[in-house]
Amino acid sequence: MINPKKLSFAQSGFRFVAAVTFIISGLQSLDAQGDLLITPGRIVLQGSKRSVDMNLANTGKDSATYAISLVQMRMTEDGRFETITEPDPDQMFASDYLRFFPRSVTLAPSESQTVKVQLNRTSQLAPGEYRSHFYFRAIPKPVALGTAEKRDTNAISIVIKPVFGITVPAIVRIGESTTRVSITDLALTTKNDNPVCSMTFNRSGNFSVYGDLAIFHISPDGKQTKVGVANGLAIYTPNPKRTFMLNLSKGEGVDYTKGTIRVTFSAPSDVKAERYAEAEINLN
Repeated sequence: MINPKKLSFAQSGFRFVAAVTFIISGLQSLDAQGDLLITPGRIVLQGSKRSVDMNLANTGKDSATYAISLVQMRMTEDGRFETITEPDPDQMFASDYLRFFPRSVTLAPSESQTVKVQLNRTSQLAPGEYRSHFYFRAIPKPVALGTAEKRDTNAISIVIKPVFGITVPAIVRIGESTTRVSITDLALTTKNDNPVCSMTFNRSGNFSVYGDLAIFHISPDGKQTKVGVANGLAIYTPNPKRTFMLNLSKGEGVDYTKGTIRVTFSAPSDVKAERYAEAEINLN
């Protein structure tokens, strides 16, 4: 017969251990988190390109182990990422068509290793863009026996163990691009006495857009000053738009009550130069 007497957490010596995973989405050409450096920070396979080598480097002072897998993610309208299991309408995953090796790596300090990625089963791919994300999850080191901290068994003990991870987008493109992008809703506001530029990117066509944003202040006498930069900005399929805000610098001689704000969105520096979109707002 079960004793109906309640057992308190303190009496039971309850101990709760939580592993909290921090996922950093790799939107730059070079990503570092948890002492792991990955290049390139974005994989695109299209045309005759059927494989790529990712280089992993441990920039820390301790050895580290990372498990490698493929996960699915959506981009929200404000640029955040959410993990999903089923594709959104008009979204296609790349994971079924990618092979990679190894599936885990252990790196000593200053050591590097290559992960080989190959595209296969291309005959089954219809025209369009397929996207998944490589996920590099840090494996916590086991605690050696006898080194655990002594705890009061008559009290609740909560231990939070952060688990760091990085995601790198892997994109497969079949066919020719029909993608176009424009910038609308350009506005200049002030937040905490700092100038802030907001805008909306509008994407249409079959592929994602990835590029570098530059914001200039042009004075009434024509002097142009770069006041904002955001490299590695993406609008992923199937999203038709993305909102974006950027704090602007208070450069010497820049008067945000006069002149013009010009925004340019261009191809990143490692590909053929191309201006994707441009917009202006008159401050007078």
